Amino acid sequence: MMKRVMLSALCVAVCWATATTASAADISGYYMESRTCQVYTGPCFANAEIGLAGRDAIMAWNIQRGEQDGVNLAGLNVVVVVNASQTLAFKGMEDPAKVRSVVLVDEKATEAQRAALVSFVKTHGGRAGEDVQRVSTAPIDMTMDVAELSGSLTAGKEVTLKTRKAGRGDCICSNEAAYYPPLAKVEFYAPGVTIEGQFKGRSLGTRWSTPGDRSSYMATFSY
Repeated sequence: MMKRVMLSALCVAVCWATATTASAADISGYYMESRTCQVYTGPCFANAEIGLAGRDAIMAWNIQRGEQDGVNLAGLNVVVVVNASQTLAFKGMEDPAKVRSVVLVDEKATEAQRAALVSFVKTHGGRAGEDVQRVSTAPIDMTMDVAELSGSLTAGKEVTLKTRKAGRGDCICSNEAAYYPPLAKVEFYAPGVTIEGQFKGRSLGTRWSTPGDRSSYMATFSY
């Protein structure tokens, strides 16, 4: 199993590097995600958490190139924090009856770009873009290390996320896999460990932290 995971991680790194040179897509870049349940796991852990955990998530896009609604968004970031009524499981956003969100747009964006970033979320974030409780600007910094498959995200004082690829020492039951798929449509992805992941903002009625969980994804997107 671990051999498959390691080979998959290598494939992601190669494909990731290739994706950065592609120009066919209208908009493309990097994606990070963290959940309040384990996503790199097996049935034993997942069955124990279903209905109890996994109702919250961070979704973040770092746009490398492209446009939304005719507005250039290259170099900008947008973060969505999700709170759902049930576990975000195999069907992702389609599982819970209710999904609410907070959208944080890059403070570097112009007024037109901010509107386009919100439109991007509504277009590509699924139900995360439907019941938006708040849209705020924030200084957003998101970086990816393609070689090491690690990522870092900060969005003001509300969101912090640091991730690394899953390794041999992260296997517990020996049948781990990317159990729940990413919440957003992505091209290539790798499950990872959330070194630090937290939301301490307002508007969703919850704050949370998930350090050390196998609960993250690092990916590329191309729409």
